[in-house]
Amino acid sequence: MSAEAREMLYKKKQYSIPDILSNSGRVTVSYFEWVQNNMGYSWKESEVLEKLQEKMIVAFNNVYKASIEFDVDMGTAAYIYAIRQMTKVLEIRGCLNQIAKKL
Repeated sequence: MSAEAREMLYKKKQYSIPDILSNSGRVTVSYFEWVQNNMGYSWKESEVLEKLQEKMIVAFNNVYKASIEFDVDMGTAAYIYAIRQMTKVLEIRGCLNQIAKKL
C-alpha cells in the first residue's frame, strides 16, 4: 500500500495492518521451525499457533501504541517502532556512539 493510501485511510480512522507486520507472522513461524529443528522439539500445530498469536498480539500492540503516540498511520508506526528497537539494541551493545560519530 502506498504511503498516500495509508495516510488517507488513517485520516478516515480506518486502520490497516502494515505489510511488514503481516509478513512477520510468516517469518516468526519460520523461526519456530528453526528452533524445533535445532533443539529436536516437535510442537503441535496448536502450540505453534498459540505462540504465534502471542507474538503477533504484542507486535500489533506495540505498533498501535507508536501510531497513537506519534499520531501517524500504522505503516509509519511500524517503522518508528522498529527503529526504536534497533536503537535500544545498539545502545545495549555499546555501538550507538560509534555509529553516531561516523554520521
